[in-house]
Amino acid sequence: MELIHRNIGIIGTGAMGRGIAQIAAQAGSRVMLQDVQAGAAEKAREAICAQWDKLVEKGRLEAAAANDHKARLGVANSLSELSNCDLVVEAIVERLDAKKALFAELETIVSAHTILASNTSSLSITAIAASLKHPERLAGYHFFNPVPLMKVVEVIAGLKTSAAVCDALSQYARQMGHTPVLAQDTPGFIVNHAGRGYGTEALRIVSEGITDFATIDRILREQAGFKLGPFELMDLTALDVSHPVMESIYHQYYQEDRYRPSVITAQRLAGGMLGRKTGEGFYRYEDGVSHVEAEAAAPVVENMPPVWVSPRAARRSELLQLLKDLGAKIETGQSPSMEALTLVAPLGFDITTVAVVERLDPARTVGIDMLIDDAATKRRVLATNPATRTDMRDAAHALFARDGKSVSVIRDSGGFVTQRVVATIVNIASDICQQGICSPKDLETAVTLGLGYPMGPLAMGDRYGPTNVLEVLFNMQTVYGDQRYRPSPWLRRRGAIGLSLTHQES
Repeated sequence: MELIHRNIGIIGTGAMGRGIAQIAAQAGSRVMLQDVQAGAAEKAREAICAQWDKLVEKGRLEAAAANDHKARLGVANSLSELSNCDLVVEAIVERLDAKKALFAELETIVSAHTILASNTSSLSITAIAASLKHPERLAGYHFFNPVPLMKVVEVIAGLKTSAAVCDALSQYARQMGHTPVLAQDTPGFIVNHAGRGYGTEALRIVSEGITDFATIDRILREQAGFKLGPFELMDLTALDVSHPVMESIYHQYYQEDRYRPSVITAQRLAGGMLGRKTGEGFYRYEDGVSHVEAEAAAPVVENMPPVWVSPRAARRSELLQLLKDLGAKIETGQSPSMEALTLVAPLGFDITTVAVVERLDPARTVGIDMLIDDAATKRRVLATNPATRTDMRDAAHALFARDGKSVSVIRDSGGFVTQRVVATIVNIASDICQQGICSPKDLETAVTLGLGYPMGPLAMGDRYGPTNVLEVLFNMQTVYGDQRYRPSPWLRRRGAIGLSLTHQES
């Protein structure tokens, strides 16, 4: 079963439908646009042609090629005009009843060999196909916005979808210049499922009063290497898109704790603070530019206290070398002096608990996040506990800013921002592997291309240490008494041997 240079129908001419039509025509297919709204298909064709004209003006497309693309892009005034299509892709409103009705009608129009595909981002392919006479020819074909730039597409098999249909769609995706990844028909498929760890955990951190939106964004960009912070990302995608996905996956997984949505996004959605497109979201926008308050400068401390480092600190030898490079006076006794700034570097535990367990003076105890090698970061993150004295907080801030690296100081929590978010991402990805939703290799590809993470979640776990991730999760589960942090069995089994060993599993 092949789709090379064949006739393609696109139903629904919003942003997704237009994007799919554009790359299909560019791949050499004859494409017919159809939309229930009068005039919408013709407007979509004009908009796509205008895109090609812009590419010609920029020298990124030959005029002759643009004319060829335009000649292959047509408009269907009714579904019946799609009767000779080899593939019909649906990109209409995200409602199960609407999609089921559309495909039921299409089945009476197209040939027996036509492949039917849905661009749904969250609805069950099995449910969409359930009432069809031939459910084996329907599959999910989930592209990402903007389609021409987001080079990954999820090919989703329902319970009755033919393997040949998925093979043909995967082949056609490559013809269009995209990378296909195969997914089972589960809530959120791969990308939207794997993406639950980033924004959802960041929202929990804000809701606990640990720090603010901008600080979390700075930390995850500059310490963990993400291109956009979670709140910048939600402002870009818009809450009327991202919050319903959170709710959908949460409910489809029968209120699984780790996918629990946030009242913060629910409230902002209700208030119309959707993000960039409304001019206000987590940030305020003018002419598309966000307005973020400048970060406070590091305090000036005249008399720096000596520093004592807990023997249980993560990366203790690296932390001691860093302090030496920063010119700190380091105490080496078994316990800190009465004047010393006491540093701890826990994984998953809060600073208060560490101070109590290690019998340290909480008033002089400050934590530092050492999950990631300091040399690989552009920002350091410190945490105080409720009893930390202001002079000790300022001393720690000033000390770690001596070499010009940015420093964030947050309030006490179980796990630092990066620890919590990274551990949650890796844990959810491990659970995807545990469920057999996709291969580990396709998981890494989908997340890297679809979410723009600095690396795949399994590679992320290996980079920072599977045993470290497990320690963060176990300790956070202890601190919070919350099952959302329970480690996936898949992660527990591979914690000692590394996650990358499974990248080539199929």
